[in-house]
Amino acid sequence: MVKPVILLFRKDLRLDDNLALASAVEIGRPVVPVYIREPESGAGPLGAAQAWWLHHSLTALSKALDKAGSRLVLRSGHSLDVIKTLLTETDADGVYWNRRYDPVGSGIDKALKAWLRENGFEAESFSGQLMHEPSKLKTGAGGPYRVYSPFWRALEQQGEPAEPVAAPGRIAAPTSWPDGETLDDWRLLPTKPDWAATFTEVWEPGEAAAQRRLADFIDEKLAAYKDGRDFPGRDVTSMLSPHLAMGEISPARIWHATRGLKSGITDSVVKFRKELAWRDFSYHLLFHFPELATKNWNERFDQFGWTDDESAFEAWTKGLTGYPIVDAGMRELWRHGTMHNRVRMIVASFLIKDLRIDWRRGEAWFRDTLVDADPASNAASWQWVAGSGADAAPFFRIFNPILQGEKFDPDGSYVRRFVPELKDMPDKFIHKPFEAPLLVLKEAGVTLGKTYPKPIVDHGKARDAAMAAYNALPKAG
Repeated sequence: MVKPVILLFRKDLRLDDNLALASAVEIGRPVVPVYIREPESGAGPLGAAQAWWLHHSLTALSKALDKAGSRLVLRSGHSLDVIKTLLTETDADGVYWNRRYDPVGSGIDKALKAWLRENGFEAESFSGQLMHEPSKLKTGAGGPYRVYSPFWRALEQQGEPAEPVAAPGRIAAPTSWPDGETLDDWRLLPTKPDWAATFTEVWEPGEAAAQRRLADFIDEKLAAYKDGRDFPGRDVTSMLSPHLAMGEISPARIWHATRGLKSGITDSVVKFRKELAWRDFSYHLLFHFPELATKNWNERFDQFGWTDDESAFEAWTKGLTGYPIVDAGMRELWRHGTMHNRVRMIVASFLIKDLRIDWRRGEAWFRDTLVDADPASNAASWQWVAGSGADAAPFFRIFNPILQGEKFDPDGSYVRRFVPELKDMPDKFIHKPFEAPLLVLKEAGVTLGKTYPKPIVDHGKARDAAMAAYNALPKAG
């Protein structure tokens, strides 16, 4: 009797372009697909919003496996302990998985592979979650990349990513299945209150939805991507980030979908591909700097004079800062578990530089509230805005929330959508209601301090204070 192989799903919840699955199917042995809810922080969903996504993504994956003649076994516990039990229950003699690159996940897998091989079991890991291997792509000096532009050039020099592998039509089943837990037992969904009820206005988790989202983006939005991507009121971004974060679609599949397109949109294709590469770069940094989410890359910032204003932080989280573009972003985050990328930079700059609150608090908030929470991109991007990260924006790049709103949301459509109490404000004052004459406020039905808050900080004074704190840091070198 042919012994089965255990296939571990992690943040690769797809059948398409899944090299571990394809390899397990190709050898012709029965496959036992397993998802383990690991207790280690960072190994599963990063926060409550992503837990909601995980529930629905696992539901979709289970249905896809059923259709292929297989099933998904759910277990909870430390991976090695669970695998030892499953090896006995299934009489499997091997375990396959796709590599992880976050410090928690990769540490778990390193120990798992060592134990399996020491005890005579087959242990095979595969690539596919990134477009490069962080341990192999190195600078001319033999070290990791610290600046994005040369990283992008090195990625280009590798050539096109490997051709994506199609999903198997059938997956051989074992003669008997081990018992599993149920998703309902895991209680990943919010109940009272159901704060995720509005997520479905925007999102449909699962591999099939990811592929539809990609096709829609290529057909209807990609041509306008380069010129429109910074405008939150325009629907031209891919909205693929949560699908990527949970591995419902591979970066290679996305990359190859942009090949051979009609002429005239080359600039948009390159710009979009560079965003995919930024994700790879973020993982490159995390792989080589495991403390990216908790420690300043630039140690000078260890001496930065952060404030500890709880009321200001709470106002920021609730979208009640008195700056409409900031508040719209934070309310979009609460309503849909996402935020437009340009607005992410604006709200991060406001927290770090207007309020002088430690970037790590913002990073932690995003981890818990974003459906696309990602241990690499989240940490790298927050450090980029703070000026403390690799290849970061200089600290003196302090976004003016009024000017950013006027430039990237000129008609106020984004603000009006998520800050409805300002919907009747004229365009001239939609991003600065605190400068509007009383008659204008009255006609718009706005009473500052009652229906909409007054600014919790004066941007000009806050900017000066932030620069003073920065200039007080010890000089580099």
